[in-house]
Amino acid sequence: MDEIQKQYYTIGEVSKLLKIQPSVLRFWETEFKQIQPRKNRKGNRVYTPKDIELLTYIRFLLKEKAFTIKGAQRILNGEEVIPDEELQTQEGIKRIDLQSVSVSDKDEVKELLRNLKNFLVYMKNNL
Repeated sequence: MDEIQKQYYTIGEVSKLLKIQPSVLRFWETEFKQIQPRKNRKGNRVYTPKDIELLTYIRFLLKEKAFTIKGAQRILNGEEVIPDEELQTQEGIKRIDLQSVSVSDKDEVKELLRNLKNFLVYMKNNL
C-alpha cells in the first residue's frame, strides 16, 4: 500500500492484504460494531483505508495477541488497553502521528493514550 492509495477496496483485496478469508471479515462485521463498510451500487462491501487500519488492529488483537472476541471488543470500546510499547513493536501497526490527525480525532487519540496509561498502571499493580 505504499503506492497511490485507492479510496475504496473490495472485500477480496482486504482479505488478501490481511491474509484472512472474506468470511472472517463478514463475521467480524457482526461482532464489532466499529466495522461498517459501505456498500456500492451492486451491494458489495467497499472498505476505506481507515476501515483497513481498524481491521489490521483487530487482526493484531485476535491473531497475534490471542485475545478473544470479547477481549478485543473491550479494547476497542476503551474498557481495556494494550501497553503502547507493545503496539510500537508489532509489524503492521503504525504509531500515531498527532500532527497528521484532524482536530476531532486528537481527542480520541488523547483518550486512547489515557486508557493506555491506566492499563499500564493496572498491569503493574496486578502482576
